[in-house]
Amino acid sequence: MEFVEQNMIWVALAFVSGGMLLWPMVSGGGVENLTPSQATLLMNREDALVLDVRETGEWSSGHITGARHITLAQLEKRMSEIEKFKDRPIIVVCATGNRSSSACGQLKKGGFEKVFSLGGGISGWSEANLPLTKKS
Repeated sequence: MEFVEQNMIWVALAFVSGGMLLWPMVSGGGVENLTPSQATLLMNREDALVLDVRETGEWSSGHITGARHITLAQLEKRMSEIEKFKDRPIIVVCATGNRSSSACGQLKKGGFEKVFSLGGGISGWSEANLPLTKKS
């Protein structure tokens, strides 16, 4: 007990940081990240939709074949375009995996249940030597 009193700031910091780590699991906001090989399996076995949320210039430099392009900024306005895919898994892709997590949260709020983020984004896809296309 004396230790806790003398180190109150450190104890409080430990509780706060632990709570921040647990919050995504408790709130249900955690997003499952897929490896490129897991994403490929989901695309082939369950006809998953690949949704690329990068900016137009990034998309033009190369994207996954068959992916749909809706930038993160436009996603909320254009959600109706992908409504018909609610029963299919959706793999959200960005450059490194950061924006895709945000997009996954928006999709879940919109009623999409099978939402995944490509861990490492297009960078991870390329590092796994998987193909990209520049065709629209």
